[in-house]
This record gives sequence, C-alpha cells and structure tokens, in this order.
Amino acid sequence: MSAEPIMEPVMTQVDPIDLLSAIEEAAPMPIRPEYVEGTAFVPPQPNHHHNNGAFLLAVQFFTAGLSLTGMGNGYRATHKDGRTMALIVPDFYVLHREPTELDESYRKANKGWYPIDMIALVGEVTSTNHETDTGPKFRTYAAAGIPVYVLVDRHSKTAHCYTDPVLPGDDPTEAYYATGTKVALGEPLPLPAPYPTVRTEPFLSD
Repeated sequence: MSAEPIMEPVMTQVDPIDLLSAIEEAAPMPIRPEYVEGTAFVPPQPNHHHNNGAFLLAVQFFTAGLSLTGMGNGYRATHKDGRTMALIVPDFYVLHREPTELDESYRKANKGWYPIDMIALVGEVTSTNHETDTGPKFRTYAAAGIPVYVLVDRHSKTAHCYTDPVLPGDDPTEAYYATGTKVALGEPLPLPAPYPTVRTEPFLSD
C-alpha cells in the first residue's frame, strides 16, 4: 500500500499529544501518527523494501558495536517554553543513553513519547511522502539539535548524512544542518565517528 499521508493542521489550543491519541483510537487499523511543523499526519503504510532497508541500516549500526540502536519508539521535541514542537517516530535511531527512570516517567506523562534529547543519530527512509523527510523532518531534527541525520531518499536515489545542526533564531522552521554528505544509492555513505560507513545497496531493488 502506498497511499498518500493523511494530514491535519492542529489548532493551537489543542495539545498535539491528545490529538494524536484521538487519531490512533479512531483508526480502523494500528497506526502511529506524527506531528511536525503544526500538522498532524499519518504516514503512508510502508512497503517491504522500505522496512527491510531501514532494518538493514539499523543492523549495520548494531553490529558496529552501537548497542543502543533501535526502531519503533516515538520522541517529543519541545519549544523553549515547553510546548510540544514535534512528535516523531523515526525509522531508526541511535541513542545517547539507555532510558533512565526519569525518561520513563517522561514517557508516561506524555502518553508514550520519549524526550528527543535521548537521540544521538536519527535515520529516515523515504516513502511516497518523501517531502516530509527532506523538508519538515529535516528542519525539526536540526531544531531539536540531533547531531546526525541519516536520510535515504528513494525518490532521488540518493543517501545523505547531515551534521552540525543550526537553529538561527526561535523559529524551528528555519533550522538546518550546516554540513551534508551525499552519495548515490549503491555507494557507501561515510558517517562521522563513532559511526560506521553504511552500505546503501539494499535500496537498489526499489
């Protein structure tokens, strides 16, 4: 299934966490909606190549000794005043730390969303909504200060490593990564230490 994402602007007085919970409860099948740049959306159902590729990328980090590599958890980013800025479920990630009791308390208080400052490296593999990963999520991860963003863009058939996040003011939509490396799918993608150079050829079969 490759349906377009379902998107809904969020009224400012509505807590995005509550809105996403309502969307999950109303859905006829299990989903994990996200919230980025003022919009709640349900990502399109990923196909086998997407999920298998993301898994193979995560395995490369794990086998390189990065035991805090994971998939499936959701993370909350906040504005400086504590309001929810984003609620995101990355395709894969590497954490700075094991979740502490404080992290678990935060997750319970925020209905299943961990604090995004746990993430050292975040990764996305594009689906039919590739503009989300290359635009809003790119800016959101930079605004949250995540040091490394790995992006496999199946639409442009390229892989990217972004580093050095910059938030020039108070507007998260102006955030960006100052440094980027780009390779064609099939070529190895170099990453900064302590991360491995990752193989991208699993995506050539798309």
